[in-house]
Amino acid sequence: MTDSDPSMERGDEMKTSRGHDHKPSRKPSMAVLEDSPSHLLHRVLQIALDIYNEEAGEGALTQRQFAVLKALDGAQGGLSQTDLVKATGIDRSTLADLVARMLSRDLLVRERSATDARANLVQIAAAGRAAIDDMQPRVLAADDKILSLLSPPKRDSFVKLLRKITSAREEELAQADHEAAAAEKAARKAEKAAKKTEKADKPEKKKKGHGHKKAGKADKLEKKLKKLPMPALSEGVAAEAEEHVSAPAA
Repeated sequence: MTDSDPSMERGDEMKTSRGHDHKPSRKPSMAVLEDSPSHLLHRVLQIALDIYNEEAGEGALTQRQFAVLKALDGAQGGLSQTDLVKATGIDRSTLADLVARMLSRDLLVRERSATDARANLVQIAAAGRAAIDDMQPRVLAADDKILSLLSPPKRDSFVKLLRKITSAREEELAQADHEAAAAEKAARKAEKAAKKTEKADKPEKKKKGHGHKKAGKADKLEKKLKKLPMPALSEGVAAEAEEHVSAPAA
């Protein structure tokens, strides 16, 4: 009976350790991250931006700048800031800073709306269209490189899932905005009704009658008489006595 080969034993141990029944246990913290959609999507975003920057090159348009230009490229007459937020998914404050920088680089132009004088519309400039033409091949190369991390059958499904998540979230936000607007309208209506009820419950003020009008006129006349210069009563008596003394006897 021969002794077993030590190398074979080691191989059997390695094989057993890699089997389905002997998976190494993951740390709880790592398990949470590896199963977290928000964490994984954030990691995927980092990977996508790294690949985009590699393909775009130094000094090129950022991914967000390219997205703004593409959203405006097919828009007749330009878009408002609200429309750009919906089209690109960039939050309002970030988009405002982004548009300001692109305006300073003459990639965009801003004009008054023809239908609303209070609104400004952003349009793509000639330099912006030239930047799109320059960046388009590089952006496509970045997208292909990102999808190459998946097997061909899974690429279309991956893009469809991303699109589905995006559209579902947009519908959710639109529904929330609609409900908020309806609630605000109902609150204004209720406030108006409450004011109307409060006004109806207040006692009506009595109207002044004809007698009150006469009394008011008498009071005014008395006040005017008080303002007139009247001689003192003693002065009038003294004058009358003097007339009786100076008059000759009959």
